[in-house]
Amino acid sequence: MTSPDPIAIVTTGGTIDKVYFDALSQYHVGEPVVARILSVGNVHYPFRIVEALRKDSLELTSEDREVLYQCVAALDTSRVVITHGTDTMTETAARLESIRDKTIVLTGALAPARFSESDATFNLGMAFAAVQVAPPGVYIAMNGEVFAASNVRKDRQAGRFVRRATGY
Repeated sequence: MTSPDPIAIVTTGGTIDKVYFDALSQYHVGEPVVARILSVGNVHYPFRIVEALRKDSLELTSEDREVLYQCVAALDTSRVVITHGTDTMTETAARLESIRDKTIVLTGALAPARFSESDATFNLGMAFAAVQVAPPGVYIAMNGEVFAASNVRKDRQAGRFVRRATGY
């Protein structure tokens, strides 16, 4: 029996990887936490981690999104999870939608993974599962849901992702 193709996990930074030194200090984006989270989760499905960027998503430029696009398009696997800051996740997802024949799932966290009450572990687990079963396309896995990237927005006031309202 052959092994399944590994899932590529592309890290870009964002809150999921943030580090705070104390209550009065500024944060910085630290080392990616994905490997530790998957190890604690006892994940044995093959994966590899590709660090593409290490930035807060509010600092991402169109050039950064192009770098990420080229990175994902060049990967030799059809399944990709991207850890990303939540503030501009939908913008990046829109940039990636023209990539064909890959299942791409973006995820992140509203609280750093290093915090004991972070949503990071759950969101990463959702993304890891979704990328294995969803058809090719671009998705966002946050708050216990998997959204088509073209039909989601971040509701900053509610602190979660929601489906876009459909008009008449």
